Amino acid sequence: MTTRVVVLGAGYAGAGAVTKLEEELGPETELVWVSETDYHLVLHESHRIIRDPAVEDKISIPVEDIKSRGTRFVHDEVVDVDTDDRTVELADGDDVDYDYLLVGIGSETATYGIDGMGEHPHTLKNLDDALGIHEDVKTAARDATRENPAKVVVGGAGLSGIQTAGELAEFRDRHNAPIDVVLVEALPEIFPPGDSEIQGALRHQIENRDIEILTDDPIVAATEDEIEFDEREALSYDVFVWTGGVTGPSELADVDLDAEHNRLQASSNLQTEDERVFAVGDCSLVDQGDEPAPPTAQAAWQAADVAAENIARAIDDRPLRAWTYDDQGTLVSIGEAAIAHDVEVSGFSAPVRTFNGTPAKMLKKSAAARWIAKITSWSRAMKAWDAL
Repeated sequence: MTTRVVVLGAGYAGAGAVTKLEEELGPETELVWVSETDYHLVLHESHRIIRDPAVEDKISIPVEDIKSRGTRFVHDEVVDVDTDDRTVELADGDDVDYDYLLVGIGSETATYGIDGMGEHPHTLKNLDDALGIHEDVKTAARDATRENPAKVVVGGAGLSGIQTAGELAEFRDRHNAPIDVVLVEALPEIFPPGDSEIQGALRHQIENRDIEILTDDPIVAATEDEIEFDEREALSYDVFVWTGGVTGPSELADVDLDAEHNRLQASSNLQTEDERVFAVGDCSLVDQGDEPAPPTAQAAWQAADVAAENIARAIDDRPLRAWTYDDQGTLVSIGEAAIAHDVEVSGFSAPVRTFNGTPAKMLKKSAAARWIAKITSWSRAMKAWDAL
């Protein structure tokens, strides 16, 4: 009897798991891949599209170029998962039954209950988001003047917010556009997960790009053209991009599994409370002791391989492996510049904790190229190099 394994999502978790499952599963299994997009987006490079939409072809990879012929792809949106009947309900097509399920459908941008935050700003979670930001920034710049420049505000100074602000500054400078870029963070310092060393290095680079930084005052409301703060005066804007945090996808809201903010609870072997359902990537909260695994690309890459292997082990009734997140450092781009911090290369730490310049830029490019090569080929990765 054939065992059917179903993978949900075409992000880092889904794409990584599919390629690994194709290696791990035996001939008596069927692999089905379900996603509402028929491409994989190298999401941590999606900010590049804000500057140049031509980058789209380099960092969005059709699923047909990732999967093998034997894997069936279903292009549809997941509506719900019924763990009792072991079915995935889809928006348009027939339900898909499973024997084992890997959930990797990413996340949504958290609004934290801030009034107007769900309606007014752009987010940056997919290809259409990035293209939409580009078009609105281009339109705002066209309608602006030197005396009355367009104001583009980025809310949230984590990794995504910093990289978005950097690309906006790059667009402004390359096109000599009348744009003011403002980066807003509720906490006292930018890049809240980092230590003071990387925070200082990032602040220096951001300010060198003529990006205004506003910290230590949370946004309490957003309207169609204005952001309201707890203490400072309201800030008007022409384009507003919100990157502030992660919450689970709404598709998982009614799934009968332990979850927090729609993110499925999983043990260190990536298994949920249902032994037939595994969760990986931003839609999961994977037990790593004191804190769950972070919602980052490198965590999803690592966990996807172990989840795929564990599904194959579960099918064969073998013990499952525990996964421990291996933090290999931080790479952040600010336009064409980059900052590297606590980076490991092939298991060796860099001699300096925090650095920029060409070495940091090459490491940033290499990280994305290695991922593209992993799910496709080095030939394709090298073709994308200039866009990374």
